[in-house]
Amino acid sequence: MSVAKVAALAYYPVKGLAGIPTETAEVGPTGLLNDRLFMLVQPDGTFLSQRKLPAMATLRAALAGDALQLSAPGAPDLEVEIRYDGKRRDVSLFEKWFGQGVVQDPAADEWFTARLGAPAALVRVTPEHERPGWGAHRGLTGFGDAHALMITSQASLDGLNARILERGADAIPMNRFRPNLVISGWDEPHTEDKVLRMTAGAVEIGYSARGIRCAVPTVDQATGTKSGPEPTRTLATYRREPAYGGGVSFGVKGAVLAPGNITVGDEITVHEWIPDDADPAPATRS
Repeated sequence: MSVAKVAALAYYPVKGLAGIPTETAEVGPTGLLNDRLFMLVQPDGTFLSQRKLPAMATLRAALAGDALQLSAPGAPDLEVEIRYDGKRRDVSLFEKWFGQGVVQDPAADEWFTARLGAPAALVRVTPEHERPGWGAHRGLTGFGDAHALMITSQASLDGLNARILERGADAIPMNRFRPNLVISGWDEPHTEDKVLRMTAGAVEIGYSARGIRCAVPTVDQATGTKSGPEPTRTLATYRREPAYGGGVSFGVKGAVLAPGNITVGDEITVHEWIPDDADPAPATRS
């Protein structure tokens, strides 16, 4: 097997918005620094995502000290001061987690509402936020779906795209899967499914569960529009998870077992593999 390395890193300051590629990152208990610290919610506190509002993919939020800089194609930029604590509101994720978020600047709410054509309010995790994940390794997460890290491999994407091309459709980029960590150097697709515990740079990562994919991978991340049945159509031919509702899987969710720094090019060291006949944790929708 070739030497596996960190091929790409990305974090998503606001859940559901465009990702920010980075060459190096500090990784804490809840994942890459600044990953999914904010999210947009509906008036009832339910989170918003590309599942229903694919245009979120074209909105960008960048951290600049104690400010959040918002931008979108054809729209005026906006910079708002981050509110780390203060007024709270009830928020929820998937009707499974109910907590609170810190209310941010109303100007940000107006900006997002105008861009999305639907009521949207921006919240940040509270200072005491401590939300556990679940699976073989639980760990913690911010406003991520259920875990600290989304991990994919280049071999898995290459294998998927080969199948998509055979069907006469266009290959898709990795950003459709919105990973935090992409691994190169593995010869076999979906090797990440088999890793129970590994080190990337100074960060130790534990497998939590396979990621069951929702409709987001069908969204073109550059245009914020649904682009057809791929990759879900092709994944359905070989990555069905009958034990978990028949959804399709791609990539795995991970927990941070030991925080540290990680850099593109760092070597991946696998410390423990999942036995072929074992299923250490259920899959989880991503």
